[in-house]
Amino acid sequence: MKHKIGFRVYYEDTDAGGIVYHARYLAFAERARTEAMRELSASAQEMLAETGLAFVVRRVNAEYRRPLRLDDWMEVETSLLELRAARCRLRQDITCGDMLAVTLNIELACIAQESGRPARIPPRWHVSLNRLVATSED
Repeated sequence: MKHKIGFRVYYEDTDAGGIVYHARYLAFAERARTEAMRELSASAQEMLAETGLAFVVRRVNAEYRRPLRLDDWMEVETSLLELRAARCRLRQDITCGDMLAVTLNIELACIAQESGRPARIPPRWHVSLNRLVATSED
């Protein structure tokens, strides 16, 4: 399955011309990943509380195609591209209607919060992430 969630573009997200500021797409993507994990019953806060582990962004690649504007309704679709022991790669497409605005490829690493060192993704979160794999029917 893929996870999809919608958000409205607010004034705070835009520049003086009413176009979404490029860095705001990262915030939209972060919000969507947080909600995806919460829906999969594996929230980031629970992982931190139970294991002392957290996900951090290791790498991000953004391909901007068309701008979003003030008051647009966008949807962020999140799917898993790769899952390894201590990291994963996700694709997040941000769309407005039929228009693809941005594609983000994001690599997350699992780390121990106190030391900042890499750590294996706990089994519960590994299983939950695996549910985000896009199928041929998606």
